[in-house]
Amino acid sequence: MWIKDVGKQLGQPTRSLLGWLVSKFLKVHNRVVEENAVRLCNIQPGETVLELGHGPGIGLEAAAKLLTAPTGKLIGVDYSEYMHQMASKRLKEFLANGKLTLHLGDIAAMPLEDNTVDKVFHSNCYYFWPDLKKGAAEIHRVMKPGGLMVTTLRLDRLVASQKVFQSDNWRPEIYMAALRDSGFTDVQMEDRMDKWISYQAIYAKVLKHD
Repeated sequence: MWIKDVGKQLGQPTRSLLGWLVSKFLKVHNRVVEENAVRLCNIQPGETVLELGHGPGIGLEAAAKLLTAPTGKLIGVDYSEYMHQMASKRLKEFLANGKLTLHLGDIAAMPLEDNTVDKVFHSNCYYFWPDLKKGAAEIHRVMKPGGLMVTTLRLDRLVASQKVFQSDNWRPEIYMAALRDSGFTDVQMEDRMDKWISYQAIYAKVLKHD
């Protein structure tokens, strides 16, 4: 039973003891993949950038510092109210000056216009989506032609902790197939290192819209 509870909290942390513990875990263990997702996006100062499942705001904070041009915009989406509140507190300066917008809700139904986002990144996120194809299609909808999405994960940890997931959606090949089916191109995964920590990066591009 506790394994399922942990899995639920990892996907959607709540304001509870277990949710608080999960938030602490995310802050410590997600930093490497979050910051590398931002770095691999090659964010330019005036772009519009979206993070999915932003959690406590580590990746958002790293990305916000790169969007130095007046036209630079940052958007975060998470369906955990607890994480939404935590990120809002952490990034209150960027919210106040209009650089950042946070949405509380499902990534499969984002309140964003078509073809408006240059770069998308997320870390340890897709395995909790109820419908991978629906989520991937929604991301593809909001991205501009020429846009890039970067997904980072630590596959060794996923394999070791797969029992906490409710399905096989954690498997990278299933996620990558959903991206291709939704219109993404050049979908590929590579192994990378950050000092002594190994992780994986999945890249997907948007060339055109139907």
